[in-house]
Amino acid sequence: MTPVPVVSAVLAIGLAVGAGAVTAGIGPEAAGAWLLPAAVVVAWEAVFLSRRTGLNHPPGDPNAVADGLGVANAVTLGRGLLYAGVAGFVLTGPISGTWAWAPALLYGSGAALDAVDGAVARRLGHPTVLGEKLDMGTDTLGFLVAPLAGVAWGRIPIWYLSLSAARYLFKLGRWRRQRHGLPVFDLPPSRVRRPLAGVQMAFIAVALAPVLPPSVVAVIAAVVVVPSLAVFARDYLVVAGRIGGEGDRSNGTGSEGSETAGDVTGAGDD
Repeated sequence: MTPVPVVSAVLAIGLAVGAGAVTAGIGPEAAGAWLLPAAVVVAWEAVFLSRRTGLNHPPGDPNAVADGLGVANAVTLGRGLLYAGVAGFVLTGPISGTWAWAPALLYGSGAALDAVDGAVARRLGHPTVLGEKLDMGTDTLGFLVAPLAGVAWGRIPIWYLSLSAARYLFKLGRWRRQRHGLPVFDLPPSRVRRPLAGVQMAFIAVALAPVLPPSVVAVIAAVVVVPSLAVFARDYLVVAGRIGGEGDRSNGTGSEGSETAGDVTGAGDD
């Protein structure tokens, strides 16, 4: 099985290194504020992984559970650790000087690595269901904590968080339909979700950087958020059978949606 204790220890070490860096660069008070949300995210990663170790097998072969985590999954967990660092700045308040770049650099690095984990898995010939779940969960995590940090620092308008909430509202709506015995349709593949996710990642990284004034960021946010919200609304209408109802219905257990980066800017492919 996946060595969860080892991974948890590595995540804890990364958290301690981050806290030490913030202490040395900003001060102990800021480090205390940074540590709480960062620790929550790291704990979430460890729990997320521990509950899915049985999925560390190739798609379609549930009996071939791997003992090791694998390089690609390690990269994905590294992305999660970078996003934990971003989450820490939600409570520190805006910081001036060199450290003002920290959230943008941490998130930008994690977003850049989004193209690496999947490519590594395909290159090594070891794609796993666990890797798909980790990738989707980490993407969703980044789209939650980074905008929260941007809002807390006054760099991103608060209404941009509607995009972070849309994914959870979609899952809630689908769950309610299943609970009440209503049909839940599968989603067809989409050519727009992944490009939209890339646009959102680029926007968030730029918005967090102390370059553009918040007024300009707000205008750009309005331009980029509308298409993604429209995709979420369309996807829910498909799931509910209001449009494009020719797809197969799910088995009632509820699929997780797309296992791609685009899942966070649309409901995803079931």
